Amino acid sequence: MTAVLTEPTLVTGEPAKRRRRKKTGVTRIVVLVIAAVYFLVPLAAAGWFTIQDKVHGGVTAQYYTSIPQAEGFPAALRRSLSLAVLTVLGVLLVTVPAMLAVTLRLPRLRPLVEGLSLLPLVIPPIALVAGVRDMLALGPNQLAGTPFGDALVSSQDPELPIILIVVYIVLATPFAYRSLDAGIRAIDARTLIDAARGLGSSWFGVVWRVLLPNLRGAVLGAAFLTLGLVLGEYTIASILLFDTLPTWLVKMSGANGQLSVSVSTASLLFTWFLLLVVSLADRRPTSRSDS
Repeated sequence: MTAVLTEPTLVTGEPAKRRRRKKTGVTRIVVLVIAAVYFLVPLAAAGWFTIQDKVHGGVTAQYYTSIPQAEGFPAALRRSLSLAVLTVLGVLLVTVPAMLAVTLRLPRLRPLVEGLSLLPLVIPPIALVAGVRDMLALGPNQLAGTPFGDALVSSQDPELPIILIVVYIVLATPFAYRSLDAGIRAIDARTLIDAARGLGSSWFGVVWRVLLPNLRGAVLGAAFLTLGLVLGEYTIASILLFDTLPTWLVKMSGANGQLSVSVSTASLLFTWFLLLVVSLADRRPTSRSDS
């Protein structure tokens, strides 16, 4: 009787599961189509705008080929990339040791570190940059001739403004911290640490050979978020009167709209390419035993 009673249940349950899977698959397709339309239609419209030849008609690639020779573009791009690389290094040097210290030795300080990491999100960027501007004004005025005043003046070098790197590190810390925190929680760091220490590994070996390889994806994610923030930040650089790629785009938009949109489209595609590189770099080779 048991077999007779359970058999119809199995038979009727399988079609229900297939219907649920089919419904889920249709929902995913609809969501992906909506997301693709939302992102790709504006990008396609911008791309069509940049290749239109409004003088002779037809299409042209002159606005893309003329990007490297555009006035001020090479310097702005070089400055933004330099700021991005140095900011990524600074953010990782600040957040990775702090996260490892909290995980390895000072777990009681985790709530304090989390609270401090959220402060840049609480303080409005316009208030932050106003305070930075007032502080920079002390260099050539009240603190002129002192080491701190000289440091404030040198940090405003137009070729490589160090003060922008400091501000960008502060702004990127919450995003980098969340990425690293999610990575540490995902790998069950405490178990790995106890296992490595039980096998006789030193603390340096635990960090270098156990934790950092397992946090590769989190570190790459933090670096990518920081890179995107720096390459797209306009407000602070504009208020502090530094010429970066976003400020150059705004200036160029008034003189040559098609060239400005061409640079924006190219930078967006470049950002997507970096995201693809990060995704591929985070893939681990699958062993035969896993398959």
